[in-house]
Amino acid sequence: MMRPRTKHAVPAASDICRLSAVELAGRIKRKDLSVREVVEAFLDRIETVNPMVNAIVSLRDRADILREADAADARQPDIETGPLFGLPIAVKDLAMTKGLRTSFGSPIFADFTPPEDDFFVERMRKAGAIIIGKTNVPEFGLGSNTYNTVFGPTLNAFDPALTAGGSSGGAAVALALDMVPVADGSDFGGSLRNPAGWNNVYGFRPSQGLVPGGPDVEVFHAQMGVEGPMGRNVRDMALLLDVQSGYHPHAPLSYEKQGSFLAGLETAANGRRIAWLGDLGGHLPIEPGILELCEAALKRFEAVSFVTEPLLPEFDFEALWQAFVTLRQASSGCALKAHYDEPSKRGLLKPEAVWEVEAAMRLTAPQIRAASVIRSSWHRALLSLFDRFDLIALPTAQVFPFAVGTPWPREVAGRTMDSYHRWMQVSSFATMGGCPAVNVPVGFDDQGRPMGMQLIGRPRGDLAVLRAAAAYEAILPWQAGA
Repeated sequence: MMRPRTKHAVPAASDICRLSAVELAGRIKRKDLSVREVVEAFLDRIETVNPMVNAIVSLRDRADILREADAADARQPDIETGPLFGLPIAVKDLAMTKGLRTSFGSPIFADFTPPEDDFFVERMRKAGAIIIGKTNVPEFGLGSNTYNTVFGPTLNAFDPALTAGGSSGGAAVALALDMVPVADGSDFGGSLRNPAGWNNVYGFRPSQGLVPGGPDVEVFHAQMGVEGPMGRNVRDMALLLDVQSGYHPHAPLSYEKQGSFLAGLETAANGRRIAWLGDLGGHLPIEPGILELCEAALKRFEAVSFVTEPLLPEFDFEALWQAFVTLRQASSGCALKAHYDEPSKRGLLKPEAVWEVEAAMRLTAPQIRAASVIRSSWHRALLSLFDRFDLIALPTAQVFPFAVGTPWPREVAGRTMDSYHRWMQVSSFATMGGCPAVNVPVGFDDQGRPMGMQLIGRPRGDLAVLRAAAAYEAILPWQAGA
């Protein structure tokens, strides 16, 4: 494993900013640190680092944030503090934040200020988080390269010439460079996993329905995109997931969680079986060096009694990918059609958004149903696999981080990519199964480019996946984010 040569040439993070979110929350609760001290430290860090990478956008006025911090300190003796009390958090710019600009990375919404929070954002506020700004995204979250015409590109935490990934690219870079203690993200086709892998942090896609989606006009239809946590360690992700998750009466696909994820990590995971799918017997084109890093990471699991077995499931993976494309078009493409239908807005849409809309308009009901049937078949196939294995492992991405000025790779390992997201096909398997999946860092190639690996668990087996990630983290020879 090759360590990166260096991050950006910036001053080292303050001691406060290097503390985990769990440790920070504990110190604030014990009054070892004031909220103002913590918030000031992170705002100073943002002021120093963010101009180099453009991870945090729509940053609130410093004086307003510090007034909120002082108010939190003043009332702390009189209230029962929530688990995120006093922690400064920047919310992904695809999530609505009441009173704070939410652009979705689109010039159409460049000046939009929502009148309400998304449900999980509301929960974060109630848990005591101080919302300081937003994290940058690709336009409407389309594509795993965080750039848009509203704020520009976000640069990789380890090499400013490379992409941060996406769509939670701003969140991953803000975490890796210690500008926030923990972060939220969302994931349809790898958006919590890909940027985490490319910035040496952790990203967790929860089971479908664990974190309530909304308020949304598609509450009964939204069955592939999810919200979830990102962190520099697994316990920090569990802390945030405890706040985000659980049934909400206005989110009909949500459900109650079973206890605390953070407390659940006190029980170690040992003696598990992992199915290593690799490149699916050559079906997935993968850049040289990625499989080797993942296989070395799997070897580390032996230290905690995990057993890995190479496996090639019997399934039509091309049909599964085409079903993913169809269902994404039926969801994202149809959602964007209202902007496409207005001539004044159509020209403001990126080409990938136009592609999704125009493909959606050609879909028929039988095509959508057929894609849903394939998805159901994949779900059944996964359940059969989980009768034999506890986890499925795959690379997090099929390529290393590429030049930030390249919208998306046109070719991978000698194969032409037929869409802007085909090169991220590896992320679709957890999505199509409704499964929890975590990115764990696996190291760096000889050019210092980070990579990650997915650990996928059975539907609603979120705690087991987090426990496996925590077991891996405990034997990792370097600290995530470092």
